Amino acid sequence: MHVQVLGTGCPKCTLLAERVAAAARDNALDIQLEKVTDIQQILSYGVLSTPALVVDGKLRFSGKVPEVAELGALLGAVAGGE
Repeated sequence: MHVQVLGTGCPKCTLLAERVAAAARDNALDIQLEKVTDIQQILSYGVLSTPALVVDGKLRFSGKVPEVAELGALLGAVAGGE
């Protein structure tokens, strides 16, 4: 699963990346985590508020940092075929 955290490197963006990694680890999910800081690439997803999360090319949310459990549920659902 390819997971991208979109953001310019602000503290919330860093926190989201840490929580995504923890959620993947806690749920034994195999992910490739990428931090995207290029503004043009971020805008190409239609994101106006960072941080944002893209999973396998699909924007899942923007402008918030969910808890690890919520991220685990989201990633688990995607891994399960949602």
